[in-house]
Amino acid sequence: MTESKKIDAKKVVDHWIKSSEDDFHTMKILFDAKSYHWALFLGHISTEKLLKAAFTKKFEKHAPFTHNLYRLAEYLEVTVSDEYSDWLDVITTFNLNARYDDHKKEFYRLCNKDYALLWMDRINELRKWIKEML
Repeated sequence: MTESKKIDAKKVVDHWIKSSEDDFHTMKILFDAKSYHWALFLGHISTEKLLKAAFTKKFEKHAPFTHNLYRLAEYLEVTVSDEYSDWLDVITTFNLNARYDDHKKEFYRLCNKDYALLWMDRINELRKWIKEML
């Protein structure tokens, strides 16, 4: 990671939080529309943005450019339980699986209502944990 110029950390953090909340709301709308794979994609994005907000708050610089949730948690230098580590790894796959055709078909079949509910609950729990850092 290269050093960033001095930033208005509060402004950046507020942006990440607001954008994360918007995406989390959209995740729920997509779930209600039975678009489960896109709901989980937005769940990933909303979690990523909160991790980036926590990074920016802690280090007062821009967060690293990555979509890997576990890696972002590592950059935060926080203790992550094994369970949360596993969840972050799985949720990271939602980013690729929902977007790219070679992954999308298999992921689409996996994403039924029960699967989406399970992971949305986990995303919600992770978001609460991250918000404790904010």
